[in-house]
Amino acid sequence: MHQHSHDHCTMLTIVEAARILRVAVATTRYWRQIDYGPRSFKVGRHVRYWECEVRDWLQQLSSPPQRPVWAER
Repeated sequence: MHQHSHDHCTMLTIVEAARILRVAVATTRYWRQIDYGPRSFKVGRHVRYWECEVRDWLQQLSSPPQRPVWAER
């Protein structure tokens, strides 16, 4: 995933992230539990996402898979 400075990136709630991902909030919570999906973090007791990272994660899903290094031998 790309590294961002987050200077021009909006902080999202879990509801807003789920809306961008087009999944249920419960799915977003489950993904967080199993360490899947875009990176999340806590501000106090509240889960947050950086919008640019959510969109990068979606972009990675739509990219063609890369060949593993070992397959090039």
